[in-house]
Amino acid sequence: MRTLILFTALVAISAVPGLSAEKLPALIVDGQNNHGVWPKTTQMMKKYLEESGLFAVDVATTAPKGIDPDFHPDFAKYKVVVSNYNGAPWPEATQNAFADYVRNGGGFVVVHAADNSFPEWPEYNQMIGLGGWGGRNEKSGPYVYLSKEGEVIRNEEPGSGGHHGSQHDFSVVVRDSNHPITKGMPREWMHVKDELYDKLRGPAGRMKVLATAYADPATGGSGRHEPMIFTIDFGKGRVFHTPMGHADYSQECVGFIATLQRGTEWAATGSVTQPLPQDFPTATALSKRAWGE
Repeated sequence: MRTLILFTALVAISAVPGLSAEKLPALIVDGQNNHGVWPKTTQMMKKYLEESGLFAVDVATTAPKGIDPDFHPDFAKYKVVVSNYNGAPWPEATQNAFADYVRNGGGFVVVHAADNSFPEWPEYNQMIGLGGWGGRNEKSGPYVYLSKEGEVIRNEEPGSGGHHGSQHDFSVVVRDSNHPITKGMPREWMHVKDELYDKLRGPAGRMKVLATAYADPATGGSGRHEPMIFTIDFGKGRVFHTPMGHADYSQECVGFIATLQRGTEWAATGSVTQPLPQDFPTATALSKRAWGE
């Protein structure tokens, strides 16, 4: 009888969204980043993922400078890898292992400056869809953005990849409300002060734009509706990419938190079980959770 009760309890727990008898193993990679706040944002994202009740999160950190010959995480142990890394190339064997991991079904999450990384690594650029800086130009792939009518534009004109205006609060516009990551989100919601990346360019193959933000020329932006939440299929792997999350205050946005949690679950499993939090932002109101160390 006791065994039956325990089994019934485990079944009941696993049936509750956000709870699982076995958490999904996740890995955050960091160690180098031109954003000096990266040690804090890694801990913020780790806590946000763990607070969802879905993930058990490890962190793999490279040496602080240069190529780290000892950086060889066992990616196969994890359902999803989150990158908070922007620095020197990984060892070739690590690059090959990671590409194989995603190609064979591993999940991958790209946050903000992680899309600046590895401009010379073709498979990485295919995985992230779009990237910026690092010498990226028309050889890297087209600019990808939405027209005023909502049509996806692939612009192959010459020019560098990667730009942003001044930091500010901005509106995120959901373009695909049927995708598991964005399902239930308001059509528009306000995001806390951040760098609004524009003029990203890359292969953008098998890429779906789920939400955009208008990079207003008044704040130094491109005048285009730029991708802010998008996915890429790479082999059997699922990739979730958000250029949001520049600083600790940007990552305090409830919209960012929920998007990270839902996007990471989707990358790991292909579905989303988490409901939107009640304090999710609206079209006219920001929502922020002050970070407690």
